[in-house]
Amino acid sequence: MQFQLADALSILARTPAALDAMLRGLPEPWLHANEGPETWSPFDVVGHLIHGERTDWVPRLRLILEQGDARPFEPFDRFAMFEENRGKSIAELLETFATLRAQNVETVHALQLEPADLTRRGTHPALGPVTLGQLLATWVTHDMTHMAQISRVIAKQFQDEVGPWRQYIGVLNR
Repeated sequence: MQFQLADALSILARTPAALDAMLRGLPEPWLHANEGPETWSPFDVVGHLIHGERTDWVPRLRLILEQGDARPFEPFDRFAMFEENRGKSIAELLETFATLRAQNVETVHALQLEPADLTRRGTHPALGPVTLGQLLATWVTHDMTHMAQISRVIAKQFQDEVGPWRQYIGVLNR
């Protein structure tokens, strides 16, 4: 499927509500469950998404528009959420994420990007040259990756309880 900015923004705008429906009101053990050492809980994932809203997607988009590939993106701290969200509730995180995402989607709308803008280049500190279109497509797929991760983590909490059906439950076999 060819990248379409309007489609991407439509998906990005829906992620906060989808996460809210999945997570708000769940008991704490579900929110903090993970898949083992050095894995993330649903709470951690929402915190990670918030950090991305603040420091990754739109700041990198602006850098491409303003400086092209003359200056590399700032490295992204994939683990910043552990310190940033200490002592917060999932409700706070969901509300913060929804607010930041709405602002960022509006920012991208307001830029009135043209198809030619999607070919503009920036420099990722590890990956090298990337385009604005690739950045935006990655933003969408990043959301979907973490939605799948949250679903998998929650499903795995019953992996032993499903008994012999486990062989048919693909999410439990990843």
